[in-house]
Amino acid sequence: MNSGGRRSRRSRNEFSDSLKRGLYETIFRRRDIRQFNDDPIPDEVLARILIAAHHAASVGFTQPWDFIIVRDRDRRRRVKEIFEAERARNAADFTGARRKKFLSLKLEGILEAPLNLIVTCKPDRFGPGVLGKTSIRDVEIYSACLAVENLWLAARAEGIGVGWVSIMRNDALAEIFGIPRDVIPVAYLCLGYVDEFPERPTLATAEWASRLPPRTLIHLDSWNGEPKNDPHQSAARELKSKIDDPSIWRAILPADSID
Repeated sequence: MNSGGRRSRRSRNEFSDSLKRGLYETIFRRRDIRQFNDDPIPDEVLARILIAAHHAASVGFTQPWDFIIVRDRDRRRRVKEIFEAERARNAADFTGARRKKFLSLKLEGILEAPLNLIVTCKPDRFGPGVLGKTSIRDVEIYSACLAVENLWLAARAEGIGVGWVSIMRNDALAEIFGIPRDVIPVAYLCLGYVDEFPERPTLATAEWASRLPPRTLIHLDSWNGEPKNDPHQSAARELKSKIDDPSIWRAILPADSID
């Protein structure tokens, strides 16, 4: 088949540039949000976000997730108390200026957000035999994390911020929310509208960490990658050069909008 035929076949499944732009902008403009305004989230918007989360990929089509929508202020206050205790413990992992910076960071919006939401994982939802679950026992948890990402991206497209509160205790969440013992809390999320989304990730702006160059994280055929006698070495170099090339974003979005 000639190259023109290959392009034609590919284009039948390829999104238009405008649809690609919407997808990539959603990915690159997603932020971990800690400050919210008090505008309520309309039910139809929340419904769309939850449906998008439910359409995540899952091992063996197990769909192991459930979603607990949390509006109750008393339960949220109890969660905030757990967070504060765990944050104090987490602070002990750092010393000096690093510890001072950690304690200065706002790391949750449990009470400020209009609602909180828990994504859980129920392993073996359809029984102990799971297609694709053999020696890797946590694949259903990985699937639930994909639901979190779908939810996060859909929320960003709707103009809604999401913050993942990872400084938490699952046993405490299970007690506060009556979560069954065979169900695993995966993510405690804060959702709400924001006055504006930061241009850069908050922890990057705070100089807590910086984004690693993508090309440094890519390995070809093995962890060490690109041995000198590898016949694919030039192709490997070409791929890495493309990752650094802003022209790959031409017609889709400005390359300088990627952080």
